[in-house]
Amino acid sequence: MSRTSPHQHLPSTELSRRGLLRTAGGLTAALAVGASATALTGSTAAAAPATFTHPGMLHAYGELNRAKVRVAAGNEPWLSGWNRLTANSHSAATWTARPQATIIRGGTGENYGILYNDIHAAYQNALRWRIAGTTAHGDKARDILNAWSATLTTVTGNADRFLAAGIYGYQFANVAELMRGYSGFDVDRFRTMMLNVFYPLNNQFLNNHNDACITNYWANWDLCNMNSVLAIGILCDDAAKYDQAVNYFKNGAGNGSINHAVPFVYDSQGLAQWQESGRDQGHTMMGMGQMGAFCEMAWSQGEDLYGYGDNRFMKAAQYVAKYNLGQDVPFTTYTWGTGQNCAQQSHTVISAASRGQARPVWDLLHYHYARRRGLSVPYITAMAESVRPEGGGGDYGANSGGFDQLGFGTLLYAK
Repeated sequence: MSRTSPHQHLPSTELSRRGLLRTAGGLTAALAVGASATALTGSTAAAAPATFTHPGMLHAYGELNRAKVRVAAGNEPWLSGWNRLTANSHSAATWTARPQATIIRGGTGENYGILYNDIHAAYQNALRWRIAGTTAHGDKARDILNAWSATLTTVTGNADRFLAAGIYGYQFANVAELMRGYSGFDVDRFRTMMLNVFYPLNNQFLNNHNDACITNYWANWDLCNMNSVLAIGILCDDAAKYDQAVNYFKNGAGNGSINHAVPFVYDSQGLAQWQESGRDQGHTMMGMGQMGAFCEMAWSQGEDLYGYGDNRFMKAAQYVAKYNLGQDVPFTTYTWGTGQNCAQQSHTVISAASRGQARPVWDLLHYHYARRRGLSVPYITAMAESVRPEGGGGDYGANSGGFDQLGFGTLLYAK
């Protein structure tokens, strides 16, 4: 079966988030004026808000304030999420950063584990400061960010360098967004690092795909680089980069754009097939986290991509969740071009590899669709319940897969 053209789009019926108010911990935070998420077919119109909201990535003011109030009150499930955070060794204010001038992922001399461990330590310390107000943790997060922005000049390696630039780029930017305005944080130097070290690789990949056939790389390769461009755009108040990322989500020719990441929709079942479903379930669930992060960052800026294309991503998340709960789902043969000459390969059946793997990606999706939007998403909800309370980097193994998501969705998104 042929794949959806990158320029064919279903009419968007999602609810614009502009003008809505979100309530957390008894306080209401008004949203900044943002562009409507309702897109014209094939539109590449500007999407960036007139004024960026800060903090405005994975965690906006409302989520952070709610977590702060609920943890202080000892309420569940926030308290269990908080206990998961404080038990993680990365969240300790005694963490010692090891900044490197060059980070290598793929090939000789790999050292990228140093980077992702430090990013997650900075993130977890930033959360502890934001939620409990402990200065030692705020200082630690700041010091890790400052150490890296004073040292890192290059991210390199084989093709995997683009994964590093994408995953660690958007994660790093999210920590900086949490620490914006913190005393002693050199945000300008950090922005410069993001613009000079991470963004060029993100942009290069999305435009050239490492000189390979555009469908050669799985959805997550695009998605992590899209996330980094979006996060850098927000961190740097750069509307052009924000628009670049959102327009790629809607219209991009690579596998991270919504119609390629979700190639087949089974409307009668409320399900949709994910691009990596025939590969394995670990990477498929990584995709839930990557696209979920993209949608949440855009949501914080007034853009509803969660609902884009008649809830296309929601249907895919329902599909992935249903299969990983041990139930059957439909599968359409998926064919794509590989290498530099676009030699065709096909998946004819869904992959059972890594089926049921635990990843901290589900509470974000459950609380958005079921609570913010009041939609019935039984499979997403059941998956979230099976993983809750979600941990973060260091709780899901020591290799890179355990650090693909920042995690702690139960603490941050419960409502």
